[in-house]
Amino acid sequence: MIALSADGRYARLPALASAHSHAFQRAMRGTSQRAGVISDNDFWTWRGQMYQLSSSLTPERIAAISAVAFEELFAAGVRTVGEFHYVHHQPDGTPYEQRTLLSELVIEAALHAGLRIALLRVAYHRAGPGREAEPGQLRYCDPTVSDVLRDVDSLRSRYAGDPRVRVGIAPHSVRAVPPSWLPELADYARRCDLPLHMHVAEQQREVDECLAETGKRPVELLAEAGALSGRFVAVHATNLTSGEARLMGEARAFACVCATTERDLGDGLPDLASLRAAGVRLCTGIDSHVITDPIEELRALETHERLRLRRRVTFAPASRTPAEQLWDEGSLHGALASGFDDCGGEIEIDLEHPSLALVEPDQRLDAIVFSGSSAIVRKAAR
Repeated sequence: MIALSADGRYARLPALASAHSHAFQRAMRGTSQRAGVISDNDFWTWRGQMYQLSSSLTPERIAAISAVAFEELFAAGVRTVGEFHYVHHQPDGTPYEQRTLLSELVIEAALHAGLRIALLRVAYHRAGPGREAEPGQLRYCDPTVSDVLRDVDSLRSRYAGDPRVRVGIAPHSVRAVPPSWLPELADYARRCDLPLHMHVAEQQREVDECLAETGKRPVELLAEAGALSGRFVAVHATNLTSGEARLMGEARAFACVCATTERDLGDGLPDLASLRAAGVRLCTGIDSHVITDPIEELRALETHERLRLRRRVTFAPASRTPAEQLWDEGSLHGALASGFDDCGGEIEIDLEHPSLALVEPDQRLDAIVFSGSSAIVRKAAR
């Protein structure tokens, strides 16, 4: 049970986690919020803007942006981040002489900011079924699975002695990874007991293309490839059927909901009631860093579902309050999904913050979850 441990002005709560982050996208804040000259402004137009940014990044710039992103996460109460890292090579796709240079720069930025990090090394190969990589994707791509796993091996060896670092594998999506790659990536993750994360069904177009290429929906394809397990994290899970939710629940997999990014991109609302009913574990992610407020992310697991269902209080845990369940999902679940065994300590909440005025002591956690923000987190020294 999540309980406030109060000592004077400040109360302690388990530290928060962001199980899905693209740190470099922090540099897009404020740059993509105006309508373009074309009529359709959606995920795909935003993606084009993101490609422009990623193509321009130098190692020095990636390190600097990551430092800003991770320091902001720390200040907001996050102590564990799952970094879904896919900017690997030079803009033309040529690997750096030190192949894992950019991964290591991101890891070091997180550690310097006071975070634990799961570096989720992304596998990326193509633009989509039957389509070679576009120019803006070249620095993400590797020609073979062996190239991906060689880098994973290098990173695991480099950080084997650091308890603050985990390394995992992240097939980017069914768009970017051929179906033939999935069994080998999943088998490596299983044999080495690594987190296995993947963007799953964020866009309906992704589902449609997967059906056209394989005759299966994304989670059905992943189940056939042996990818589903308690280490598997489906990021977004926006367009799943109840049958796909059942497959994930049977495997005790996670769904990582990134609510502030999903609403920023117009992705839609995942069916969290079906995921909960199927036994899928939920966690949260900052994702694109359009907003850095982990309390808003965990709160949206309930408030966005209220919008979808058009009713209030959409779930009732058997032995805890909704606020306790949501904090657990924004804290321990995110850390577990990132390969850590605990939430990584505690953070302090300012009980004298104006947003908590007039709140009775036994309702403080409810007020923190449903009315609070990262502003109530006491700033801590690293």
